[in-house]
Amino acid sequence: MRKQFLSIFLMLSSIALFAQELSVKETLTNPSKQINDGQITVDVSGGKAPYTYKWSNQETPLKSNVSTGLTEGIDYSVTITDAENRSVTKTYHIESESITEIFNGIMTPAVAGLGSVLFWDPFAATGVYDPVVYADVKLISIPDWSADVNDKFTLKQWLKPEGSHVEKGETIAIVSKASGGEVEVKAAAAGELKYRVKEGGVIYNSNNKEHVIEQGAHYLAEIKYDEPIALLHPNGDPQTKNIPFIVVWLLLGATFFTIRMGFINIRGFKHSLELAKGKYDDPNAPGQVTHFQALATAVSGTVGLGNIAGVAVAVSLGGAGATMWMIVAGLLGMSSKFVECTLGVKYRNILPDGRVFGGPMNYLRYGLEKRNLKGLGKVLAVVFAILAVGASFGGGNMFQANQAFEQLSGQFPTLAGHGFWFGVITAILVGAVILGGISSIAKVTEKIVPFMAGIYVLAALIVIGVNFQNIGAAFSAIIDGAFSPSALKGGVIGVLIVGFQRAAFSNEAGVGSAAIAHSAAKTNHPPSEGFVALLEPFIDTVVVCTLTALVLVFTGMHEVEGVGGAQLTSDAFGSVIGWFPYVLAVAVFLFAFSTMISWSYYGMRAWTFLFGKSRRTEVVYKLVFMFFVVVGASVSLGAVLTFSDMMILSMSFPNIIGLYIMSKEVKIDLNEYLRKLKAGELFKKQKVEKKSA
Repeated sequence: MRKQFLSIFLMLSSIALFAQELSVKETLTNPSKQINDGQITVDVSGGKAPYTYKWSNQETPLKSNVSTGLTEGIDYSVTITDAENRSVTKTYHIESESITEIFNGIMTPAVAGLGSVLFWDPFAATGVYDPVVYADVKLISIPDWSADVNDKFTLKQWLKPEGSHVEKGETIAIVSKASGGEVEVKAAAAGELKYRVKEGGVIYNSNNKEHVIEQGAHYLAEIKYDEPIALLHPNGDPQTKNIPFIVVWLLLGATFFTIRMGFINIRGFKHSLELAKGKYDDPNAPGQVTHFQALATAVSGTVGLGNIAGVAVAVSLGGAGATMWMIVAGLLGMSSKFVECTLGVKYRNILPDGRVFGGPMNYLRYGLEKRNLKGLGKVLAVVFAILAVGASFGGGNMFQANQAFEQLSGQFPTLAGHGFWFGVITAILVGAVILGGISSIAKVTEKIVPFMAGIYVLAALIVIGVNFQNIGAAFSAIIDGAFSPSALKGGVIGVLIVGFQRAAFSNEAGVGSAAIAHSAAKTNHPPSEGFVALLEPFIDTVVVCTLTALVLVFTGMHEVEGVGGAQLTSDAFGSVIGWFPYVLAVAVFLFAFSTMISWSYYGMRAWTFLFGKSRRTEVVYKLVFMFFVVVGASVSLGAVLTFSDMMILSMSFPNIIGLYIMSKEVKIDLNEYLRKLKAGELFKKQKVEKKSA
């Protein structure tokens, strides 16, 4: 009898134990051949509900048992915890089915690896500061407010005294709407209440332009936390504001060259304009293109989608204050361009047939050899050339074709689904230009760049002009946002880094790409081309990026959330010029087209450095380049594009090392050039006076 009781007891115990254990049944779904649409669903039994789901995918909420938008071919994990703190961890892998999914799955870890270098935070790693974003206060908004709301909101009554401690969910105020009705405002957190609007005061009026532009005008109160609270991703991971190593690397270089060259970005600005206008163009000087053509080619390689979509993302993340830091970074970047483009001309090779071979490959290889650093020079030059070839096929080609098609098909729906033919036509247009070499490229860019930049700048000025009465509020939002931003924007460090990062990524100062174009300029004096080159970051960042940011701020679009970068900019222009989104879509194509033809030249010069300078080698590169135009427009490549775009930034590592080492000789050459300029020893076009009849 005792044995029977014992066996029954053991059986019941095992059943109870089994009931306590968490059992997971999963469903893995790959619904299509499109990338990044995988889905994992987990059904849990056992334990005690409710369950929490800690996914490795940061965008999946803790309460969701379904994770979507997953990359095929890589591992995802989920830790499931029940109400009694029992947990189990599972790892899943959605199999890739299409070629694009396979490539995307392979390149995603590569992106993470390269990103761990480019975006490594040296300050956080050494304990200088905590990268986690904390909120000291919780800002309380008008319930269900959005940036496009049309109404007037008045603070009718405070239900809690200022300075009192409130609990989360408590009703603290009543707000009345001009359109009718009242809404209760509840505390979104526990802490000390502070009023931002007095009883009877207007919180937000959509007809008041100052309210539309002011950062956070829709907040009526703030609650100071008892302890700062870390902001979290949906999956519970803390949000961080890192200071990427690549941004530090580029900015330290730009700051060093600015000081080393005696603030050439400021004192050389007037002379650079004179050179760009052709005042010192010597028709007999060696080279293939004029100063202006070289400038147009280099500008076309940097002015692109980053100025339209990238700035919108930066201002959305960093607020209006990011604009100011973009301008500062752009001004500093002018000095980096001066140094690299001066060296590009100094160490160029000109063949008997007139073709010019120059850029970082040359000055790293031969400039360092002159300093008894032959081995280092060879390594840096080869690394740079490999990165430049990869960047030309990816960030300078496929990425541009892909994004151009996305933007055009968004405005012209008849294009949707015809990416292949769009790519073929674009490749033919690109081929028609690049097969003629730098002279052909320069002739096209000198016409396209002023045209497209002119349209964009004019439209931006119209939008700003229509909203000119907002100028005070706009610049107040920019300055206040730069030095005293909301905690939700990551503080001053967060805003500063977002602004610097956008500028550094946009103008490519320090990357070395522009030195390849400028090395083909007709000149006997290398520093002259450095002067011309310093205009690029000014045009790209200080003018075009800043105008985009101002359009967003002047129209209040910087407060809009959940809208893609290019679409946000398009909506901002469209709010004043109804038909401009169509023009903007065409402008995006022109930006992308000009970027592609410029980067074809950069990549070709890096290719010939690696594989030989014969014309056959050049033709092979051009055909491969045209093939990738079609691929970029017709296939979703995801991580492949991201990786290749990152290669552009990676080019700055070998380049800036060389610039540091050779900065002394650039300074010597600059001083000699300025002496000749002052003494009138440089070639200068003579004014032809008209004879009176």
